[in-house]
Amino acid sequence: MNYDWDVKKYPSKMVYFRGRLRTSEKTRRFIMTISNAIIKITNLRLRTYIGFNPDEREKKQDVVINAEIHYPTSRDCLSDNVSAALDYKQITKKVIQHVEEGQFLLLEKLVADVLQICAEPACVTHAQVTVDKPHALRFADSVSLTLQYHKS
Repeated sequence: MNYDWDVKKYPSKMVYFRGRLRTSEKTRRFIMTISNAIIKITNLRLRTYIGFNPDEREKKQDVVINAEIHYPTSRDCLSDNVSAALDYKQITKKVIQHVEEGQFLLLEKLVADVLQICAEPACVTHAQVTVDKPHALRFADSVSLTLQYHKS
């Protein structure tokens, strides 16, 4: 009697049989080849003092932050072990606090600071941060700057 009928019939799915998780060979190979996780923080809208003109120094302006953080995955992470994953909530909280409490003359400084926060965890292999400053130019939607970090 063949008890593995579910694996042969549905080779790309994980199914339970007699209370145990059964996976197909294809699924096991897929899990083994995952090596890099990418977290994207998209359109984080914050307000900060940015710019060197007198009116820019007196009132906060909107900035929109997009970050991409790469780190290697492990078997623990893929098996739902929370402690093995990168804590993107903590990173986001640090970014929010730094940006909202800071004052920046240049967009370059703001982006570099946010990139440093994103690249802080030892497991990060690559990070990219883009900050948009909406309405910075009269006939443009925004001005943005992107910086990248590569672990060497």
